[in-house]
Amino acid sequence: MQARPTWVIGAGGLLGRAVVRELQSRHVPVLTSKIPWSDPEAALKEFRRSAERLRDAAASGLWTIAWCAGAGVTGTSQADLEAELLLFSEALVAFEEVLCSDGGQRGSMFLASSAGGVYAGSSTPPFTEASPVQPLAPYGFAKLRAEAAVTEFAKRTGVRTLIGRVSNLYGPGQNLQKPQGLISVFAKAHLTGAPVSVYVSLDTLRDYLFVDDASRLVTDALNRLVLDDVLPGETVVKILASQRADTIGNLIGACRAIFKRRPLIILGASPFAKAQAPDLRLRSVVWPELDEHPVTPLAVGINNTVQEVQRLALSGRL
Repeated sequence: MQARPTWVIGAGGLLGRAVVRELQSRHVPVLTSKIPWSDPEAALKEFRRSAERLRDAAASGLWTIAWCAGAGVTGTSQADLEAELLLFSEALVAFEEVLCSDGGQRGSMFLASSAGGVYAGSSTPPFTEASPVQPLAPYGFAKLRAEAAVTEFAKRTGVRTLIGRVSNLYGPGQNLQKPQGLISVFAKAHLTGAPVSVYVSLDTLRDYLFVDDASRLVTDALNRLVLDDVLPGETVVKILASQRADTIGNLIGACRAIFKRRPLIILGASPFAKAQAPDLRLRSVVWPELDEHPVTPLAVGINNTVQEVQRLALSGRL
């Protein structure tokens, strides 16, 4: 299959960096941008400039946008989520004007969404793409609104679109300043000696997806998206997950085996705990052939994450 230039938005984040690495390993031309997210007007100008770069790189051929950005977490305020959604919607308008003036059928787009956010209140796990969605927090509702916006964008323009509902992503490169990523939090606490506050039951089930496995799934799915059975303007939703559930208790046990001591855990309470589902098992029934690759064992992924945090500590950047 001929490589198409791919613009990765959010290339500085955990998923975006891994997607860039995976694309480059497959010799796909990759474009990245430094988006000034805190300045919406400047960000929109950069979106237009980068869309023009992608158009020129495609040279009337095929192009792809991989939207891997997103600063929101479960506890993000409604105002911040609204601002993020507004900028996303304005970016879609810019893409339409720059890239789809002669029709969008040459284009494809990926949007990273959150399986945990959209299925948090759903019943009868494991959840599949056919399961009803039911967010419990503004973060999950914002993800659904972003999914709806990109679906409408696809219908208007003819751009083939993939929504990837990603499970609990972890691995080297996670932002340790954000209040998410329990594995990275455990790794940091192991090196600093600080306790970790856990606000949900240790029986809580989550699907932990190593970032390199996620980037392979994203890249394979983008290749699958452009085959002839996906129509112009169609939106495909796929769960991107390890499809293997572990309790937080199991996670602590795996960390203990690697750290050679048990993480110091403090069980506490949080207003955000009610937005956390006790069971978030996931199973993808869309394009299941993409899930046939073996996934990184949890212990291996944790060990790789710990080694990265150790490097940060030694460099004084922890």
